Amino acid sequence: MAEFTMELNDEQKEVRDWLHGFAADVIRPAAAEWDEREETPWPVIQEAAKVGIYSLDFYAQQYFDPTGLGIPMAMEELFWGDAGIALSIVGTGLAAVGVLANGTEEQIGTWIPQMYGDANDVKVAAFCSSEPDAGSDVASMRTRAVYDEATDEWVLNGTKTWATNGGIANVHVVVAVVDAELGSKGHASFIVPPGTPGLAQGQKFKKHGIRASHTAEVILDQVRVPGSCLLGGKEKLDERLARARERAKSGGERVKNAAMATFEASRPAVGAMAVGTARAAYEVALDYAVTREQFGRPIIDNQGVAFQLADMRTQIDAARLLVWRASWMAISGKPFTAAEGSMSKLYASETAKKVTAQAIQILGGNGYTREYPVERMHRDSAIYTIFEGTSEIQRLVIARTLSGMPIR
Repeated sequence: MAEFTMELNDEQKEVRDWLHGFAADVIRPAAAEWDEREETPWPVIQEAAKVGIYSLDFYAQQYFDPTGLGIPMAMEELFWGDAGIALSIVGTGLAAVGVLANGTEEQIGTWIPQMYGDANDVKVAAFCSSEPDAGSDVASMRTRAVYDEATDEWVLNGTKTWATNGGIANVHVVVAVVDAELGSKGHASFIVPPGTPGLAQGQKFKKHGIRASHTAEVILDQVRVPGSCLLGGKEKLDERLARARERAKSGGERVKNAAMATFEASRPAVGAMAVGTARAAYEVALDYAVTREQFGRPIIDNQGVAFQLADMRTQIDAARLLVWRASWMAISGKPFTAAEGSMSKLYASETAKKVTAQAIQILGGNGYTREYPVERMHRDSAIYTIFEGTSEIQRLVIARTLSGMPIR
């Protein structure tokens, strides 16, 4: 187990600088255009694939970094470039985490490569959990998966919403109910292979921010997938459901559901995304405050501006500390006894909203225009307190963890 440290090693610094260069040279120049177009930036994703950033190998290297800092470091640098484009580049990772968290080695080796494709034929993947009536309340999920023993197939029916890459993905990972009586403990995750009949894109959402990232509904109408597409396999599912039924009868300890396992693994990464956006806005505001003169002196000479910048930097560094701690704990196998993963996501996402708003204020009228990037960063930052668990849900998870109450 690696010791916790805030000092990156030489290899990590090299990767960080490489990612920062890509974010500065490729992502940032394209950010405003794809925000306006509200379309998936396929050319940028392809450039990321060509240099090796959008690839299974790169993701795996960062995911299995023994210090736990590979993923948060990568997320911060890419989202420093632009949140919408960066989410288009890393969005496939959530589906990949879903397979890593719940799948067998064979499933991991079969499906994750198909999620990415290659530099000449780029693909994306989608993780489909939220529904029109089941966002934070995963127990209300209505999408059903019924096993057809005669054909060894699962039949999926339902509607998913807020799915990043939904409908345009090569591979969809779908969370569905297999035992409604068990609530959220009766869920399982399924792979829907490319070209499977019955899966279609529903409404594509026009969003306030992260506009370059495709978000849509996914309609599942009599979608049949082979038994091998149940992540973890049927034997493991049957054992888990049997344990859940016994615990439900005895009122005993609760067990994780498939969607929760994915979100727990990814929350510190979302915190790192928020840190990247906050840092980007802070740097713009700092540069502006140093160079912009009013009344014959730089505006940073005014305490009202200087103190804001001091607070912004302090909060960003504190958020990064929480994210890195949670990431290190996760890779080291340390339990989140105080919901440290949720803490990191909560504080970093709230920091991003606050810092980007302060950046607009420091730039004044200029900050409110699209001539400067901080208004886009502020729009983008709003998503961090919403997706993968709202700030209110994070606070609930933290409070219940501290009190020993069950997390449903």
